[in-house]
Amino acid sequence: MNTSDWTESKEGLYKEFKFKNFIEAFGFMSKVALLAEKSNHHPTWKNSYNKVEIWLITHDTGNTITEKDITLSKSIDQL
Repeated sequence: MNTSDWTESKEGLYKEFKFKNFIEAFGFMSKVALLAEKSNHHPTWKNSYNKVEIWLITHDTGNTITEKDITLSKSIDQL
């Protein structure tokens, strides 16, 4: 699996993103939301000021990492 610097765990693929401020973090989350909605694959995420944490896992397959997660992680990395 090639997921750049995403970490794989039982919770799914995980990555932390840091930004200059809250506005940049929120803007990033808005872009991710559009990607997620378009692919009908929604992340679990957390935001605290300038930090966004994202977990990707496919619930339909019994909470496993699938090609949907890998594809979305690559799309997020391209933002």
